[in-house]
Amino acid sequence: MKNMLDYLKVLLEKDERLVSKDQLFKNKINELAIKLDKGLIKLLLSDDKVKETFFVQVDQVLVFDKDKFIRFISNKQFLKDSYTSFSNKIGLTVDDEYLSEKKEVVLSWPYKDCVLEGGMTKEDQKYSEIFWNEILAPDEISRLLDPKVFTNAKRINAAGEHKLDKFKTDGNEGIKDNIIIKGNNLLTLHSLKKRFTGKVKLIYIDPPYNTGNDSFGYNDRFNHSSWLTFMKNRLEVAKDLLSKDGAIFVQIDHHEVGYLNALMDEVFSPENKIQIISVKTSSPAGFKTVNPGPIDVTEYLLFYTKSRKDFKFKRGYTKVDYDENYNLYIENIEDDPSNWTLRSLRDVIYEQNEIKLGKTIHQSNKNAKKKWGEYWKTIRYYVMADFALENAHKVVSVRDPHKPTAKLKKALKKSKAKKDQVFVYRKSEGDEEIEERTKKEAYLYNGGSLSFYSNKIQMVNNEKKPTVLLTDLWTDLDWGGIAKEGGVKLKNGKKPEALIKRIIEITCDKKNDIVLDFFLGSGTTCATAHKLGYQYIGIEQLEYCENDSIVRLKNVINNDQSGISKAANWEGGGDFIYMELAKWNQNLIEKIKEATTKDELKSLWETIKEKGFLSYKINIKTVDENAKELTDLTIEDQKRFLFECLDKNHLYINYSEINDNQYEVNDKDKKINKDFYKD
Repeated sequence: MKNMLDYLKVLLEKDERLVSKDQLFKNKINELAIKLDKGLIKLLLSDDKVKETFFVQVDQVLVFDKDKFIRFISNKQFLKDSYTSFSNKIGLTVDDEYLSEKKEVVLSWPYKDCVLEGGMTKEDQKYSEIFWNEILAPDEISRLLDPKVFTNAKRINAAGEHKLDKFKTDGNEGIKDNIIIKGNNLLTLHSLKKRFTGKVKLIYIDPPYNTGNDSFGYNDRFNHSSWLTFMKNRLEVAKDLLSKDGAIFVQIDHHEVGYLNALMDEVFSPENKIQIISVKTSSPAGFKTVNPGPIDVTEYLLFYTKSRKDFKFKRGYTKVDYDENYNLYIENIEDDPSNWTLRSLRDVIYEQNEIKLGKTIHQSNKNAKKKWGEYWKTIRYYVMADFALENAHKVVSVRDPHKPTAKLKKALKKSKAKKDQVFVYRKSEGDEEIEERTKKEAYLYNGGSLSFYSNKIQMVNNEKKPTVLLTDLWTDLDWGGIAKEGGVKLKNGKKPEALIKRIIEITCDKKNDIVLDFFLGSGTTCATAHKLGYQYIGIEQLEYCENDSIVRLKNVINNDQSGISKAANWEGGGDFIYMELAKWNQNLIEKIKEATTKDELKSLWETIKEKGFLSYKINIKTVDENAKELTDLTIEDQKRFLFECLDKNHLYINYSEINDNQYEVNDKDKKINKDFYKD
């Protein structure tokens, strides 16, 4: 009869997450046990013997003895004969325990296993944060993240704003509308899950950088921990929304890049990390030059996928200047390559511009030499560049192949001996490094391989330009002229449309791909996606008035010609849907903010008692008994107190309560919500 060790091993092998190449991952079992993974617990409960061993009956409830289970599988006898047992034990130790088995070796911070209270995204409300623990407060979290009611829905196009009757859908009932949603982005993301889980191809976000000067100005001694929890909550649901072949880009500066990198490794896993891209965002000029140390001109894009094996990366290109190494011209390109005649590109251009060769040019007086130098510079940087671009299929350079095979070395030696003759080389396995004109042929000349200028030419913004493959260093994007893009402004936060265009182009490949930005700001991501013809979803809570994303998208529809418009051949048109999360306590918060007198605040307290949802910390009787002390406070302190009285889990109306009469949701909103949630 098998002992419990063997018995448990057979049971765990039924979970595909725990097995690879017929070997069990002990560390993965540990991780799932620590997280109280539902799938693992369900598997353990499926067997009476295992259930009896690792679960304790408390009244009518079975309780998982996590510590006993972890001690059991950590026993040196468990998987003792497997390779996994050996590989799990390779590494550094601390106090005789391997780091691979110590749960402390992760990115950890106070309140990590919590969800921030709903009001945390309001930048100007300074109250103490509430963190709902995932284990201790599941009901509060469930209510907080329940889908919300949408209101004030309208379709906006070039003709103006119109009542929304229904959403456009495809044959599979997928929503095909562009959507902008005003409201808390965490709650909105969870509200999108029913219709958009696994359907978003690209997410780009530009979240608060937590610098102390940005919108993450939370009044908490654990500011750093708050930021990490804030980001973790949103990245986890963002991952759910991504399609299997989708990708996410998160832009950040140096303050949090290290922690964000570790956090994204945890949420998306290290194997799905593609790159950290460095982006030059400014020049070392102005006030920045007075700062000590190297001038800060760089931000970072953390590029991850949902599943690296399913993601299809599209190669990007960046413009470069004319490369003067491409200095040879094939006069008779139509002939057989063995008969090609190669001439100096400069000599060909001289002839075409009727410039005489010879010493006479260099025997002129000083003024003539100076004039000639200026003229030659013009030819070199303009005429030669233009000529090479127009005749790229005839312009070549001679390059040394990288790591040539023995066969190629022999051919190169032969071509070096036969000066000025072109040899056709039939490529074989191992010759992938040499440039090709076809999949099978390369051309050898004077001991090198011919590289055609045409292979560097790509269409960039509807223009033929010399390019190089995109790297992880982006210094070519112009940030100097973005203030006027879209007809809106966003100080210290706006990103160029060209940046988003590049990200979309290397990530998306079908026009029905969906682009999501849940820190929308002034709307750059959605404006760019609109011009490029991609479906998009944007989420923003803060009000930007005349610089709002709605204003910008209206400008786009009405043929805004800034940003990438020329490159995208943009001529206006299209539409989008605007919606808001239906407010409840949020309405009271906004009225508190707008109040200017103590009498207004006193009246609001009566309204809060009647219609608001109060925090569990508040006892109405106690507050009323101490009304004198409350009215003696300053207006700002009274506002702060009233903010704290409100339950932030009830900022917005839950969809499950749409028919509750106290919320007074109108029939129009009920119809649109049922259409959105497909009920």
